Amino acid sequence: MRRLPKRLFKRTELQLAPGIDASRRDELGLFQRHAGIKFKNPELLNLALCHRSFANERGDGTGNNERLEFLGDSVLGLAVAEYLYESLPDRPEGDLAKIKSFVVSEASLSEIARGLRVDNFILIGKGEEYSGGRAKKAILADAFEAIIGAFFLDSGFREARRFVLEFLVPEITKVLENRHEKDYKTLLQEFAQKNYRTYPRYVLSRKTGPDHDRVFWMQVEVGGRSFGPGKGPNKKQAEQAAAAIAYEELASAVGRQKPRRERGRSHGTPQKN
Repeated sequence: MRRLPKRLFKRTELQLAPGIDASRRDELGLFQRHAGIKFKNPELLNLALCHRSFANERGDGTGNNERLEFLGDSVLGLAVAEYLYESLPDRPEGDLAKIKSFVVSEASLSEIARGLRVDNFILIGKGEEYSGGRAKKAILADAFEAIIGAFFLDSGFREARRFVLEFLVPEITKVLENRHEKDYKTLLQEFAQKNYRTYPRYVLSRKTGPDHDRVFWMQVEVGGRSFGPGKGPNKKQAEQAAAAIAYEELASAVGRQKPRRERGRSHGTPQKN
């Protein structure tokens, strides 16, 4: 199959980017200095920071960052997987997969994006602005992945990997030292969507204790199975506890349950016997 030349591919993306006036060019320069990166084509960065709500409201053929997000997700995954594979030679596939799932989760990436002040620089539509779009984890995490994809196109994998690891290695260290914040509901939702094409369903099984000291007990259903119950002083914390039970069991089992032929087709590290 004939390859699309890289220069032509980048030119196609550049044609979709919104225009950059002097004020926006200064903003992009400020972001690059803060993030420690330098784009040869700042138009790619501008496109990475263009949410679909902004493009849709303009209605002039301006593109959005979703294609770059798709690309950046793969670059991010490869950079993190390579680092884990090389730096943790004694860890089995299941451990590597679990560590990776924590550090590339929406919760983790959105916090990195916030630290980079992506919320200040992203272009979003008025409707999304009014609904608090700049603070939404999904929008911030997606924009960070799009920036990675744009930087990969602009400067190649080596520079993109350097950028990724600068921010992800500290997150990996947190996981290894068990200091990371585990948003199990998000992790379980991402796992269920990827593996079962469905969403977890939470069910309140019972409430115990007096009114001033209630304990909520929640179960979660994923892929035809029920997990829990998890308990907490409110429904939200009980759901997190139930999600933790489900995620830990499912994530630990998924590598062991794959038949050898299926493993060979997956993107994960082959299981060692």
